[in-house]
Amino acid sequence: MARQHEVVIIGGGNAGVSLAARLVRYGVKDIALIEPKDHHFYQPLFSHIAGGRAQVKEAVRSQEAVMPKGVHWIKDKAVGVDANANTVRLASGSTVAYVQLVVCPGLQYRWDDVPGLAEAVHSPYGASHYEFELAPKAWTLLSGLRSGTAIFTMPAGPIKCGGASQKPMYLACDYWKEQGVLDQISVVMVQPYPTVFGIPEVDRELERKLAEYGIELRTNSELVAVSPGSRKATIRNNATGTMEEVSYDVLNAVPPQAAPDWLRATDLPASGDEGGFVEVDTQTLRHVRYPNVWSLGDAAATSNSKAGGALRKQTKVLAKNLVAARQGKAPTHRYDGYSVCPFTVSRNTVVFAEFDDQYRPKPTIPMVPTWKESRLSWWVDRDMFPKVYWHLILKGRA
Repeated sequence: MARQHEVVIIGGGNAGVSLAARLVRYGVKDIALIEPKDHHFYQPLFSHIAGGRAQVKEAVRSQEAVMPKGVHWIKDKAVGVDANANTVRLASGSTVAYVQLVVCPGLQYRWDDVPGLAEAVHSPYGASHYEFELAPKAWTLLSGLRSGTAIFTMPAGPIKCGGASQKPMYLACDYWKEQGVLDQISVVMVQPYPTVFGIPEVDRELERKLAEYGIELRTNSELVAVSPGSRKATIRNNATGTMEEVSYDVLNAVPPQAAPDWLRATDLPASGDEGGFVEVDTQTLRHVRYPNVWSLGDAAATSNSKAGGALRKQTKVLAKNLVAARQGKAPTHRYDGYSVCPFTVSRNTVVFAEFDDQYRPKPTIPMVPTWKESRLSWWVDRDMFPKVYWHLILKGRA
């Protein structure tokens, strides 16, 4: 017989842990969280590690240490959901029954979508700050470069904090500038969209930094193949369809991303959604077809840019709506599409982009242009946010 809990949460990342903690605070007693990993990561610091501005130990805690008191930790991997039977199937072969289910397993990296990419980032000349194990290697390679070509890439489609793909690039450029070698290094940023980010005010500020560092921005372009042995990256211009091979001395790549394969195989995504994201009402975060299923974070089919700042707002909305649903009430709280991306544009300044799901500026403090390069924003991003994350967000208090 399957074990049963009132609320089952799939995923022990930011979304799962912070939501569980908030539900405990709201009086929910029987919560189980499914997470197979031993360690919990604060991913925004990966960029700082790759740029030589943070230590590895700052970005990791044991999963046990961050689990909210009173929450049942099921140390296993979810591999399926039967939404009609109200059960979750686990990798161990057992099942867990639920009254309410929250699906937030994060995204899956699809390295094999780009031929040669997986091999390239594990070669002596490649890395990716989207992987905890490879972020320190990125800084070793970037800090050791004195001449040649460094390529930074971002894939098309939904990814974790799209702006994070650029952050180590600016940190490295500022370091090379300090070392007096920047003019000996060709820096290429491969961006799949028409502009550097997509918000005019932010674009202007980032374009100023691109010009300052002499970065070559390839818009409407994608990395489509890598030859690790010859150190050549094949870049496709999506506007013209042309292909170009660019030799590199360092490649820092962000992999294509999608919902986990097991989630895509369930009936939780919308019909025809190739990304496999959970079909939810984008404001209430409740499933469109299954009223006792919810989703937030990277695996939810919301319209916002996926980021921790968006998740913080989603957590509050979902927790309040789930509690209301348990009491037989309609969900009344609404997520407004807010997201945020701090760009580390030097080793002590940040461009802070706050925006809605239409990519319109949405500053927390009205009339304050947070997209302007600022030392204060650096302090907020580098020093304040990690403390808030470990001590408040994961405890359901922020």
